[in-house]
Amino acid sequence: MEPLKEARNRVEGSSSSDNSNGRTSGGGRRSPTNCLIKPPVKKNTIPIDLKLRAVERARFAHQVAEKRRLIKQYKMERERQQKLEEEEEIKRLRKELIPKAQLMPNFDRPFVPRRSEKQPTVPREPKFCIPRHKTIKCCRCHAMT
Repeated sequence: MEPLKEARNRVEGSSSSDNSNGRTSGGGRRSPTNCLIKPPVKKNTIPIDLKLRAVERARFAHQVAEKRRLIKQYKMERERQQKLEEEEEIKRLRKELIPKAQLMPNFDRPFVPRRSEKQPTVPREPKFCIPRHKTIKCCRCHAMT
């Protein structure tokens, strides 16, 4: 607190030496003795134990390495399981694709088709004439008429 009091005294002392219009003497520059001195930075009260920090950092690095190892192991296990599943699927598909003999149809009763119950369709004559509105109009045709 003492440096702060000294700084306040200097500021108060410099204000009394100012002119009545509020300007400082000497063309607007302050002399080094009239400058506001900042109080010293507050010192860290927490002691830094470097050995303890090193131990904690080593423990943390070990945990990270262990986690990475587990992730890598899990990933490799998952890839192995996926590969096994794919191989099983390929084996199953190959087994299904083996041609097998079909059973012979039973010819004891011959197949006799039945007559359809639907009415037969009525044939229509095709329309060969093209309606006039669908004809292609060209310049030669109109020029001749």
